[in-house]
Order: sequence, then structure tokens, then C-alpha cells
Amino acid sequence: MELVLIVALLLGLRAWQQRDLATGPAPELEGYLLDGTPVSLAEMRGAPVLVHFWAIWCPVCTLEEDAVSDIARDHQVITVAMQSGDDREVAAYLKENGLDFPVLNDPDGRYANRWGVSAVPASFVLDGEGRIRFTEVGYSTGIGLRMRLWMAGFV
Repeated sequence: MELVLIVALLLGLRAWQQRDLATGPAPELEGYLLDGTPVSLAEMRGAPVLVHFWAIWCPVCTLEEDAVSDIARDHQVITVAMQSGDDREVAAYLKENGLDFPVLNDPDGRYANRWGVSAVPASFVLDGEGRIRFTEVGYSTGIGLRMRLWMAGFV
């Protein structure tokens, strides 16, 4: 009985954390990455995409950084640095931690608001048509994110 109660509480907490997240067609996401490269989610159609919101001040985000960096080597990934300072501060953090993934800075939370993100890390897996297929708030394993990307390729 205790196990059922614990599972129910965890599922309830997960549902509460994800209550405001965007669903259906992905909201617009375009701008310039920290390196000056223009990025547009609309131009990434045809294959699954991971959109990952994180912050330099988030201790849980640091646990996922290497996995997201690895995934970005062989999948389409856009990360959004939510309320983490200016471009220079975010770039310094990436360099200091040896991270190499595309970052769209969101110093004022504009993108986060559009996507319904109020807590980080938050991950969205989109299918090749730009529809949100999977969402997660909190820690996700690299294997879990890769599995969701793989499954999004079949829907």
C-alpha cells in the first residue's frame, strides 16, 4: 500500500510540474545562437528535435549537461538558457564546463513563457512535423531522451 501511495504522489507531482507546458504544435522558437548563427525551429522539420530549457544556476541541469551535449552531436537540438544572464555570461559558463551544444539565450524568459516553462530542466521532444510528442520537467537520462527522440521518429 505504501508503494502505491508513493507512486501516486510521484505521478501527481509530475503532472503538477507539467501542467502549463506547451502541447501540440510547437510554439515558435527562433533567434540567434550564442555563436551568432541564426536558428529557427521551423527550419528543422523532417527529423525529431530536442528542445531543452536549462539554466546555469540550476543544480539538476548540471547533471544532464553531458548527456545533452552528446545528443547534440547526432540529433537536432536547441537548448534555451533560461534567465541565466547575458550572452557573455552563458558563453563563459559553457566554456568553463567544456560544453558544446547550441544555445539560444533567454535572459528575460520570453521563450520560456511561450513554451509554458516555469521550472528547469524542461525537455520537449518534437516529431519531424514540429509537434510536441514528449515533455519532461526535472532530471532525464541521456538514454531516456534518446529513446524519446527515436520514438518521435515513428509517429
